[in-house]
Amino acid sequence: MSTKDFLVELGTEELPPKALKTLSDAFTLGITQGLKDANLNFGDVVAFAAPRRLAVRIAGLETQQADQEETLYGPPAKIAFDADGKPTKAAEGFAARAGASAADLQTAPDSHGKNAGKLMLQRTIKGKQTTELLGDIVQTSLDKLPIPKRMRWGASRVEFVRPVQWLLMLLGDDVVDAEVLGLKAGNTTRGHRFHSSGEITIASPGEYESKLREAYVMADFAERSALIKEQVTAEGVKLGGEAVIDDDLLNEVTALNEWPVALAGSFDEDFLRVPPEALVSSMKEHQKYFHVMKDGKLLPNFITVSNIESKDPVQVISGNEKVIRPRLADAAFFWDTDRKQKLESRFEKLENVVWVNKLGSVADKARRIGVLASRIAGETGGDKALVERAAQLCKNDLVSNMVFEFTDLQGLAGKYYAEHDGEHADVAAAMVEQYMPAFAGDELPATETGTLIALADRLDSLVGLFGLGQIPTGSKDPFALRRASLGVLRLLVEKEINIDLATLIDYALEGDWKTAPKADTKATLIEYMLDRFSAWYADENIPTGVFQAVRALGVTNALDVNRRVKAVFEFSKLDAAESLAAANKRVSNILAKNGGDTVTTDVNNALLAQAEEKALAEQVAAKQAAVAPLMAAGDYSAALTELAGLRESVDAFFDNVMVMADDNAVKNNRLALLKQLQGLFIGIADIAVL
Repeated sequence: MSTKDFLVELGTEELPPKALKTLSDAFTLGITQGLKDANLNFGDVVAFAAPRRLAVRIAGLETQQADQEETLYGPPAKIAFDADGKPTKAAEGFAARAGASAADLQTAPDSHGKNAGKLMLQRTIKGKQTTELLGDIVQTSLDKLPIPKRMRWGASRVEFVRPVQWLLMLLGDDVVDAEVLGLKAGNTTRGHRFHSSGEITIASPGEYESKLREAYVMADFAERSALIKEQVTAEGVKLGGEAVIDDDLLNEVTALNEWPVALAGSFDEDFLRVPPEALVSSMKEHQKYFHVMKDGKLLPNFITVSNIESKDPVQVISGNEKVIRPRLADAAFFWDTDRKQKLESRFEKLENVVWVNKLGSVADKARRIGVLASRIAGETGGDKALVERAAQLCKNDLVSNMVFEFTDLQGLAGKYYAEHDGEHADVAAAMVEQYMPAFAGDELPATETGTLIALADRLDSLVGLFGLGQIPTGSKDPFALRRASLGVLRLLVEKEINIDLATLIDYALEGDWKTAPKADTKATLIEYMLDRFSAWYADENIPTGVFQAVRALGVTNALDVNRRVKAVFEFSKLDAAESLAAANKRVSNILAKNGGDTVTTDVNNALLAQAEEKALAEQVAAKQAAVAPLMAAGDYSAALTELAGLRESVDAFFDNVMVMADDNAVKNNRLALLKQLQGLFIGIADIAVL
């Protein structure tokens, strides 16, 4: 089978920079999947993505589909022909649908299984030329791109993320005869918008990159990204510091430039009086600049990436310095203006800011957080005064000028303003820590005050929204309640807050709610949060059965659940675990068939006749004594390790003792012994689930 290299490039107006990489990946995947679905083999795949183009090059693509042998089955042969051997309507209909004549029909032999005895047609489907398929494959891939909102342009009915300008499609040296998005495929592309003019002919897929490079276009996204990172790093060194290269910003800048050239500029040192995060946000979000640090401090410099190779770079730098100055001046104005007013004075404005419809204002939420966090502090030994003060201030920066302009500074602005007002260090820290953890793997609050505010804030959101019936379903979670649930669990477990989840939810339910939470809020929320626990352990590669063994007990203290799960996980790795889990399963089944809860744990030693049951009774009694202090201390791991020593006695008992003895007294005594055995494990987890 002959092969040729394939190249497709769709030229457009400038594509959305934040979506470019995603669009490129999806476009490439769609094409390769389309080729696989068409049973076409191919070699290496290279994706290209630049501001005005999406392209894919595929090496060694088969130029024609292979022929396929196909067998079709029809009605039973016995009804396909009449007494004279002529085909009936059933046979003729089957043949017509298959595009054949009745003379081509055969009877399937016995070796064809369930189709034996049916009419059969064996035929060869001729493979299509690849050029016939490529247009539809590319079009289908473009149709499936993750584009939230498509646009039209001019009088065209075609829709895409941006207006399309040209289409290049080559199979080997030949232009593919196809039309995609209303464009007829050709062999020309276009270079840099300013450094190049006119169309550029691409004679073969292999010269695509070199021809574009001559026209000041670096088509490979990864290559541009690496070059930008190298250039920006070098400029940072020249400035005597270190350029901070954020991955998201790097991707966005890479998507904005076809021919990147990094240039360094500066700004007035007086702006450094403003919190560095505000300056960085202004440079990064508005201008796509990289900032430079030295010894942990921001330098009065920035690094921009230009999309042109200027003969007078000083002019380009000067232009960027003129653009950034008013941005930084705005940040300085907001900083100076906000500090004229104490942070606590902003609370009244929160009365007019709706948190959630039917749940009141942000001020209402802050008051509930204060009451709830203070109540938790009473149990953990936290400082109630600090917690209540932090709750009173924690949302106030939301109505500051700085956060109105730079929304990503919420919390951080509050911290700076609290420090400026002379608030306690823990209160100031809580302004930021209330939002921690913000994502999976994020660090937790360092202060106890921040921890309690973060915990109360999330519990308030969960109870309030679950109380309205706003429960996440599928991929819809507009209030980020999954993240809030995991945040609560992490805070309880990692900060070792030994308060039952059910109790915390009760506390939150007692808050001053504008709309009374639904009656089933507590039960629904506990189940939901335990499900999040399950996902947490799955991420840690702890088998589902381990968590389910603990969940079966109905324990709702997050810290206690985690200790039990970790202990059961370690126990499950022991040689004795499988045998003891099976024995516990057997015990559960025996007890369930014989009264279950009505079986007592009173063992009469005088009725123990066989050596194996005597040995087990002695072992169970010994383990009860050994495990009791460990259980009291919550050392479940040590308790299970101790209980692993029961394996031989348990195995010997089941191998040699008939539990269901004819004598009822003996039988009930043996059931009581098994109930004792079960009780040793069930205090930690239902290991029968393992």
